[in-house]
Amino acid sequence: MSSLPSRVTLVDVGPRDGLQNEKQPVAAAHKIELVHRLQAAGLREIEVTSFVSPKWVPQMADNTEVMAGIQRKPGVRYGVLVPNTKGLDAALPTRPDEVVVFAAATEAFSQRNLNCSIEESIERFAPVVAGAKAAGIKVRGAISCALGCPYQGDVSADEVDRVAGLLQQIGVDHCYVGDTIGVGTPRKTQAAFERVLRHFPLKEVSGHFHDTYGQALANIYASLEIGVATFDGSVGGLGGCPYAKGATGNVATEDVVFMLNGLGIETGIDIDLLVDAAAGISAALGRPVTSRTGRALLSKRERV
Repeated sequence: MSSLPSRVTLVDVGPRDGLQNEKQPVAAAHKIELVHRLQAAGLREIEVTSFVSPKWVPQMADNTEVMAGIQRKPGVRYGVLVPNTKGLDAALPTRPDEVVVFAAATEAFSQRNLNCSIEESIERFAPVVAGAKAAGIKVRGAISCALGCPYQGDVSADEVDRVAGLLQQIGVDHCYVGDTIGVGTPRKTQAAFERVLRHFPLKEVSGHFHDTYGQALANIYASLEIGVATFDGSVGGLGGCPYAKGATGNVATEDVVFMLNGLGIETGIDIDLLVDAAAGISAALGRPVTSRTGRALLSKRERV
């Protein structure tokens, strides 16, 4: 147990990655309240919104309103996703602390999702990275489908290695391994990280796991074993997987916190306040909390 990190940083992506797939409109006020509840629970890294075309992602059309409505808390970093220079230009006036760009591990996913090759996507991101860094903003680079692709199937560690190298070459500060369809398993997770670590220091790598096949916590534990200490989660398990009908999406932040608490690993997060945040946004969406820990703790409160 001594080889595991003593402290882990969790990045809650619920307000952005979690809500972007919702079919029903979500009011900006609910998104702002969610960010406030997350920071009150102790989250210090929150992915708030994305600056993408509202034609493609209508749920994020209120990005400027949401960023303007947040009461910023000292010590909390507010991130946004940007796909191109137009998105960066729109994002910069809202003063994000971090921007996220995303490349795919496979040509098939890149063509379907970004309408270009991996090389072309990297060329598109290069001026975004340069512009963000010129403004003093940190850049996170995501490798989507690092552990499996909905179109190609299996993804090799060599493919992950290649994209990590390309992201490093254009000046990305931090790289995360994204299991976009949730098919990754522990050994495959470790193999992917070993390749990413050829290009980025340990403190600048993280994991983004979906729980489609129930492997997210196992993959997080496998990542902890090799020293990775930053992970994405989505409060309440918000966000389905668009490539696997009916499947769960992001791992629930509270499920990760419960496991880390059991391992004696510090997160600085109050799990009860986190579950309150999950309950609040779930109520706004008109459905019950779906995370296992959220359901269990809420049920326990009812019995007391």
